[in-house]
Amino acid sequence: MARALGFDFGTTNTVLAMADGPATQSVAFNSAAGTADSMRTALSFMKDPGLGAAALKVEAGHAAIQQFIDNPGDCRFLQSIKTFAASALFQGTLIFAKRHSFEDLMEIFVRRLRAYAGEGWPENVSRIVTGRPVHFAGANPNPALATERYNAALVRFGFPEIHYVYEPVAAAFYFAQHLKKDATVLVADFGGGTTDYSLIRFETHGGKLTATPIGHSGVGIAGDHFDFRMIDNVVSPAIGKGSFFKSFDKLLEVPTSYYANFGRWNQLSIFKTSREYADLKTLVRSSLEPEKLETFIELVEHDEGYPLYQAVSATKMALSSEEEAEFNFPPLGKAGRKHVRRADFESWIADDLARIEGALDDVLTTTNTSPDAIDKVFLTGGTSFVPAVRRIFTERFGQERIETGGELLSIAHGLALIGERDDIAQWTA
Repeated sequence: MARALGFDFGTTNTVLAMADGPATQSVAFNSAAGTADSMRTALSFMKDPGLGAAALKVEAGHAAIQQFIDNPGDCRFLQSIKTFAASALFQGTLIFAKRHSFEDLMEIFVRRLRAYAGEGWPENVSRIVTGRPVHFAGANPNPALATERYNAALVRFGFPEIHYVYEPVAAAFYFAQHLKKDATVLVADFGGGTTDYSLIRFETHGGKLTATPIGHSGVGIAGDHFDFRMIDNVVSPAIGKGSFFKSFDKLLEVPTSYYANFGRWNQLSIFKTSREYADLKTLVRSSLEPEKLETFIELVEHDEGYPLYQAVSATKMALSSEEEAEFNFPPLGKAGRKHVRRADFESWIADDLARIEGALDDVLTTTNTSPDAIDKVFLTGGTSFVPAVRRIFTERFGQERIETGGELLSIAHGLALIGERDDIAQWTA
């Protein structure tokens, strides 16, 4: 029987891991989309007459994405729900006329994971250890509110103990299991919505691993922002951003607010039913480049948001190993086939990189730690593969001190291992 359950509730992906002694294993999920040990943090809701007039068919993860793609007009889709946790402005959302709070959404998501896990779901665990970022995403995040909401959702499952650990601390603990000697470790955890740092001193006394937290920092910038920068520079100009329309005797620029809807791929489906979208369609007649706005409208009408983000992700991934990669998105026609240079991509994300590096400066400065005092640097998360991100660390610490691994699993497994310890209070946030 597993004693502890590690819960890495991520902006993009969620992973659960069980620990029983020194061994850990991921919880496997079997949904309509197949079997996986990680789930996209997404939910979809659709009316199903077979379930009753008021009942909804609810899916999570890739099954939710598929349900949304198959039924775009009839399905309510939510992704990256973690970004709402620390926002006092988010008081709930209506789903088929019923209001759902953040706690409701988190509970529904976890219940779907439990259903997908089936007999593999750990019963009677003594504690759940949940990861949390050092700094939550959002303009004015309230971490106390986020923890309160997490608690309200998780207590509904009857866990005897609920603990919270900084995500980079969990990743550090996962990494520390493989240390051969005492070390000061800097962990950089690159999620979908946040970048977090933890600086920890690991020592072994009497065969037992101990840790002394030195400092933490973070910033609400990560991989999702990089995706949007590419769309904003490669796609948006081809569908009218920067173009003009006539208004009486004036030339006005097409409002840039239309293109902010590409911040999340599913926002296009919401935009489709908005007054703003109706206004956009009226601009076609007075546009100086009407074909571009017509292409924009076609993307929205045909629900091309998800394929677009897949194309962007593939290009970004290719640029991690090549100096130039092809962006290929046929719905844009000729404009959908472009060569993207890594140097250009790095210029687009320069401000984001500066903020990521600024958060690194913060943890070093506030703890009065020089780069020479750090023995190992552990990079985790998919964005750590972006060469411009990696350069931040190789230039500071040298390649020989940098290690990577467990990009999706390290946090959940670290949380589970921490949950096995009698001194868990030492590790909690």
